[in-house]
Amino acid sequence: MSLAQHLIELRRRLFFAVLALIAGMVVAFIITTPVIELLTEPIRIVAEARDDERIALMFTTVTSGFDLRMRIAFAIGLLISAPFWLWQIWAFVMPGLTRKEMRYTLGFMGAAVPLFFAGTAVAWLVAPHIIELMATFVPEGGTQLLYQYDVYYDFIFKLLLVVGISFVLPVFLVALNLAGIMSGRDILKGWRVAILTATIFAAVATPAVEVVSMLLLAGILIVLFFAAAGVSLLFDRGKRKREEALLPPETAA
Repeated sequence: MSLAQHLIELRRRLFFAVLALIAGMVVAFIITTPVIELLTEPIRIVAEARDDERIALMFTTVTSGFDLRMRIAFAIGLLISAPFWLWQIWAFVMPGLTRKEMRYTLGFMGAAVPLFFAGTAVAWLVAPHIIELMATFVPEGGTQLLYQYDVYYDFIFKLLLVVGISFVLPVFLVALNLAGIMSGRDILKGWRVAILTATIFAAVATPAVEVVSMLLLAGILIVLFFAAAGVSLLFDRGKRKREEALLPPETAA
């Protein structure tokens, strides 16, 4: 295909991907009410703990409610339509890949997607505890605790995104190993830094009083790191065996 044909094909794939996203957003917009109820559950918990019914999500403009629903619809619509737009990207890239690269790509996606959603699930479980802890720093006398809707939504969204991506990082380490950039031994040598980073991240992402949650999150990240190192070592071992098999008998001896 010529460059012009590639651009036409890219435009066609992007068009169908955007259509899928719009369809997903329409479906997601219908279910925004229960989603907002889930998002504001931590606020209700804080209101009960402080015995103050004035604690609530704050909408400051005429269009604030619609804006929040559109933000939620976009995020959920992106997830709902993910299988379709991911296929469009894959269908565009696939003809230029070798069979080996296709196998690696499918393996990467097969591991990264479940790990990302596992990370978002963990973030969703710890989010209420973080909000409860932060609320304790607000003095009760002469103050009113109101959460601005866009700031509150951005906090939840970024927390889900950051923890989800942190769960996928071990897959990137394996990808770097397959690309020949890092060996399994190089990855394993950084275990001290990995444990320290995972512990600090877990301590920041979970309240100080929730030691169990912190240890659970840190433990999961550490296990994923060592799993990535182990898989990389196995790949290195298989690579060495293949290289030795290609050598002449006298050289291998």
